[in-house]
Amino acid sequence: MRPRVKYHVIHMNKNRYPVSVMCRFFEVSRSGYYDYVRRLGQKEKDAELAEIIRKQQERCFKTYGYRRVWLWLEKQGVHHDPKTILRIMKKYGLLAEIRRRRKWVQMGQQLHKYENLLNRQFRADTPNSKWVTDISYIHTKEGVLYLSMIRDLYDNSIVAYKTDTQQTVNLVLDTIRLAMKKEKKKVAAELQLHSDQGFQYTSHGYFKLTQSYGITPSMSRRGNCYDNAMAENFFSILKTECIYRLKPKTLTEAREAIDRYIHFYNHERIQLKTGVAPLSLRHSV
Repeated sequence: MRPRVKYHVIHMNKNRYPVSVMCRFFEVSRSGYYDYVRRLGQKEKDAELAEIIRKQQERCFKTYGYRRVWLWLEKQGVHHDPKTILRIMKKYGLLAEIRRRRKWVQMGQQLHKYENLLNRQFRADTPNSKWVTDISYIHTKEGVLYLSMIRDLYDNSIVAYKTDTQQTVNLVLDTIRLAMKKEKKKVAAELQLHSDQGFQYTSHGYFKLTQSYGITPSMSRRGNCYDNAMAENFFSILKTECIYRLKPKTLTEAREAIDRYIHFYNHERIQLKTGVAPLSLRHSV
């Protein structure tokens, strides 16, 4: 009989017979038995913590890596070493999924081209002074849903977003109108709006609308997706943490998934650099 089995029998009968007597009978040491009991307690402790993490992963669509889980637990008053959190998440299959990269694509004729004023300076000291924008797409069995969004580099929040079944200039213009309607009283005197060289952003409609709002357009260099990395980054997060996992079948399901996720992202999803959700940082200003 293996020592572990003997320890299990002793543990099951500890209230009926003295432990020392059973250890002598099974020819095992008392220290070995109590070490076995200690490990049992550790396993129960791991299971309890794993259940807490599992519930949070369900809430955040299983998107948190161990560092973000560690930050969340710290805020709940549960203190553990980050490596302990990683070990438990690996043990119980609670790790987040790996992100996929999105390729840069240019479409259409260029009418207006702007300087790269942002120049990869992705930090903003005040809200609504540096925005980035882009369009991405979500495949469903009913067709493609296009998502246009504007992200504020101050806190990485999504200021506004729109969806449509067609990739049009109006989709972009409506996104800007919504953003300005929401943030009109809070927009900085000099607001940069950075984009890639997609045809929507080089259009005359885009030029006229940005001029009317006093927005200064900034544009990535041709074929250089890194110039608009913060817009690309959000789409990577959205698709990995939401779209690729849910695999929406219909356009309605895709829209609902986007609505839920962006609300979660803005209001709840912890950022590793700040330790809080995007809008928590904005509201503290």
